[in-house]
Amino acid sequence: MIKRIFLFLMVNFVVLLTIGFLTRVFGIDRWLVGQGIDYGQLLAFSAVFGFTGAFISLLMSKTIAKASVGARTIAVPQTQDEAWLVQTVADLAGRAGVNTPEVAVYRGSANAFATGAFKNEALVAVSTGLMQSMTRPQIRAVLAHEMSHVKNGDMVTMTLVQGVLNTFVFFFARVAAFFLNSRKDDDGRRAPNTGYYFTVRIFEFVFGILASVAACAFSRKREYRADAGAAELLGSPDDMIAALRALGSADIRPLPAEMKAFGIVDLPSFSELFATHPSLTDRIEALSKNAVPPRPDKRKPNGTGGLFGSVSKSENPWN
Repeated sequence: MIKRIFLFLMVNFVVLLTIGFLTRVFGIDRWLVGQGIDYGQLLAFSAVFGFTGAFISLLMSKTIAKASVGARTIAVPQTQDEAWLVQTVADLAGRAGVNTPEVAVYRGSANAFATGAFKNEALVAVSTGLMQSMTRPQIRAVLAHEMSHVKNGDMVTMTLVQGVLNTFVFFFARVAAFFLNSRKDDDGRRAPNTGYYFTVRIFEFVFGILASVAACAFSRKREYRADAGAAELLGSPDDMIAALRALGSADIRPLPAEMKAFGIVDLPSFSELFATHPSLTDRIEALSKNAVPPRPDKRKPNGTGGLFGSVSKSENPWN
């Protein structure tokens, strides 16, 4: 907890230094002071509002996530499948060196997600669609992916990134709006006119789009790292690759907007710049670079077995 508070304070400090540096380089700070704008107050306002919303969402993330998809926490397993699910998450949490998170299931298309404000108090949820369309090794790989997110503290990191971007959006939207919508008073200083607040919203929207591009780029990097982390937890990338291939042929429907960055997979965006996840093909290719070459089958001299041998539907324990 202390480490996270220190990280939060350090990120805020770095953000303020960065904005201060940029405004000084371009002379924005001197111009604002010359126009009678309290530069320090505006900067503090931007930082407070930029991070507050992001951290409130983080603190409420488990409640919001469960309500959004109708997830049911498995307090006491009601079936063997639920018992296996809870035990598998506990095993992976032990391997990852974190406390066992809450485990939940929800009705929906193939997907899974992890969320929570603290890595030792996280939530991992799995859809019925994913359980019905995958074998246990593939489901275990998906769970390992989610546990890798938890281990890496990706929920907090994503919140910090969003807070930084929000601060930039708040600050520069108001500077730009003031520049375009201000008039000189009797003292020769400029004051915002009636169009200022409307212009602020326009610039927040425009800068918000640019911030989304940066946030999505970071989110895609998280997914590559979580895939690699899953392979490390499992001791091999094979099952993670098989799980991604299974997702490629599954019926995928988007998670609620506030959660889509945390799912195991998301629908492709109209532009890669706004995609929260890399394509499944790119993820498989990245994992395949670390795949262990198949060993020759002694019973088949020519080694005809594939690296990821197919699994018949009858082998799926969820069907």
